[in-house]
Amino acid sequence: MNGESDYGLWTIVILHSAIFIFFAFSFIKPKTSIDWRSLGAFSAFIVALFTEMYGFPLTIYLLSGWLTERYPGINFYSHEKGHLLHTLLGFEGNAHFDPLHIASNVLIVSGFILMASAWSQLHRAQQAGNVATTGWYARCRHPQYLAFIVIMFGFLLQWPTIPTVVMFPILVVVYVRLAKREEQQALLQFGEQYRAYVSDTPAWFPRLFKKTSEDA
Repeated sequence: MNGESDYGLWTIVILHSAIFIFFAFSFIKPKTSIDWRSLGAFSAFIVALFTEMYGFPLTIYLLSGWLTERYPGINFYSHEKGHLLHTLLGFEGNAHFDPLHIASNVLIVSGFILMASAWSQLHRAQQAGNVATTGWYARCRHPQYLAFIVIMFGFLLQWPTIPTVVMFPILVVVYVRLAKREEQQALLQFGEQYRAYVSDTPAWFPRLFKKTSEDA
C-alpha cells in the first residue's frame, strides 16, 4: 500500500460489528431457526462491511490501479477517501455530510426503528397464538425482513465494497425465501385467517395508509 493507511484497525472492526449485531439481536430476540438464520445473514454482511471499512480495504486494493490512474494524487487508503461513492460522484468536502451519507444514516436509523417495532409486534402475536396484523404488519407482511434490507442498503450507500455489493442481492433472496417459508408455516397454522391477511396486505412495499373498515 502506498502512503499512510487508516486500516488494520481490527479492534474497531470487532467492536463495531459486535455493536450492530448486538442491536439486531436485542431487537429481534431470536427464538426460532428462521430468526437465527435472518440474524446470521445480517451478521455476515455487517462483518464483511466493517472488515473493509477499518480492517483490510480489499475493494480499494483490487481497484487501486484504476483508481490511481483516474484520480492521481488521491490516497484512497485514507479512511476519508475510502468513501468511494463520494469521490466517484464528484462530491466536495467532508464525505460524512454529502447527500448519500445523510441518506444512508436516515435509512440505517429507520431500519433499526422498523426492526424493533416489527419484531416486538410479531413476538406478542406469537405468544398470543395469533396472526400479527397490527402496527407495521397492517401495512406489509414482512416488515422484519424489510428492516434488514433497508439497513443493508443504507450501509451500501455509505461504504460500498465488492463483497457487500455481491452479498446484498443474495441476502435479499435469502430473506424472500425465509419470508415464503414463514408464510407456508403460517398457512398451515392459521389457514383461512392467514389467507385473508395475505390477500388484504402487501408483502414488501408498505402501504402508506392503513385500510379502514369502510375501505374493505
